[in-house]
Amino acid sequence: MTAKLWLTHLQENGYRLTAARRAVVEAVQRSTRALTPVEVFDMARKKYRAIGLVSVYRTLEKLEELHIIQRVHQPQGCQAFIAASQSHEHLLLCQNCGQVMFFEGDDLDASSNPFQKRPATKLANTGCSCSGCVRLVNKF
Repeated sequence: MTAKLWLTHLQENGYRLTAARRAVVEAVQRSTRALTPVEVFDMARKKYRAIGLVSVYRTLEKLEELHIIQRVHQPQGCQAFIAASQSHEHLLLCQNCGQVMFFEGDDLDASSNPFQKRPATKLANTGCSCSGCVRLVNKF
């Protein structure tokens, strides 16, 4: 989904398209990795200097309520956000760089999961979240 579609979805749901919201949408939508609210704030400030951290949190909350983005629980305990999957997919989150990759399938058993067969790739299953190294998975 493009930033323009995200903004249209916000507007169709009654939200004004302020410069702060536009900056947050563009920062999250363009990212290939999970971003913390502070990282979104830093990126959005490059586009809109007057943005406040509260505006970032509120915009992230609205985007999550509309299922445009999804919250990611990171191993360090802090939460980050990424563009939401458009179908029923699972998420692989790199513990090192924060990059994300969506994949289909429900079988996370080591004998049948393609990620577990990759050398130097270790999946840690925590509930419905999985984490491992995306760069290593993408090499194969």
